[in-house]
Amino acid sequence: MSDDDLLTIPEVCEILKPLSKRTFYRWRETGKAPDCIRLPNNELRVYRRDLRRWLERRREAAA
Repeated sequence: MSDDDLLTIPEVCEILKPLSKRTFYRWRETGKAPDCIRLPNNELRVYRRDLRRWLERRREAAA
């Protein structure tokens, strides 16, 4: 696995389980989700490195 890997939204939800896709999209609407990129086919992806950074920021905020 590389930090350059692009994760699908279901893969992100699996990593953050038990997170539903509905919750993930609600987080996106409110600006709380990790950074996403939109592919030309209109699908969303998250770089693994961006998910790791996002998780690290959550840990620091909770400390």
